[in-house]
Amino acid sequence: MGGFSLDEAGAQHWRRLWARGGFPRSYLSRSEAESMRWREDFMRTFLERDLPQLGMRVPAATMRRFWTMLAHYAGAIWNASEIGRSLGGAHTTVRRYLDLLASALVVRIVQPWHENLGKRQVKAPKVYVRDTGLLHALLGVPDIDALESHPKLGASWESFAIEQVLLRAGAREAYYWRTQAGSELDLLLFLGGKRIGVEVKYGDAPALTRSMASALADLRLHRLFVVHAGSSRFPLGRKVEALPLQDCVRELAKMGGRR
Repeated sequence: MGGFSLDEAGAQHWRRLWARGGFPRSYLSRSEAESMRWREDFMRTFLERDLPQLGMRVPAATMRRFWTMLAHYAGAIWNASEIGRSLGGAHTTVRRYLDLLASALVVRIVQPWHENLGKRQVKAPKVYVRDTGLLHALLGVPDIDALESHPKLGASWESFAIEQVLLRAGAREAYYWRTQAGSELDLLLFLGGKRIGVEVKYGDAPALTRSMASALADLRLHRLFVVHAGSSRFPLGRKVEALPLQDCVRELAKMGGRR
């Protein structure tokens, strides 16, 4: 999916990129209203013209409703049966819809990581709307001020951070991890033969949690980066560092052999 990345937009403009997304005509619009109109027009054209041209024969209204549901489930564990009931379709049907949007590069599916730990681990994927400008249009969030008070603020920030990390890190393998007891890690990356963890927090003063400590030990992480929305870097413990998104992206790019 084309569009500006954090590197291309410039780290100082990350809030604008987060709010409007990376599509150039949305990002560069003269006003928030103009940006939102472009995104709505894009989604309408995408559903009514582009998907059918790709051979995807699903009514545009049905797919729009499904896409909106995904926006409300952003960053949540995929539950095909629950979404199918809400949409009035079978779980196999909504899985097909999900695969269609993923193949069109507007949705990202992050698969779960599980290994023999003697703990029950979640085995369903997580789903994200890749462009947060489209995510906000689907949620009806007009600008950054409205986003700051929106109940999906945390999910939106997680979606943005994970997409920027995966665009730049160069990791061929990327997973999330979660146990039935509640320990979790937003991203597990394999870079240079090492296991790197990424946890996303919106607040600018994250602390080391029991869940992070569990992920660090159970997954044998080489490093754990805790991404936050502030501007400072500081250690949280051995192998654990809190840092801004742009710094995390740069560190992971170096680990992945990118400059």
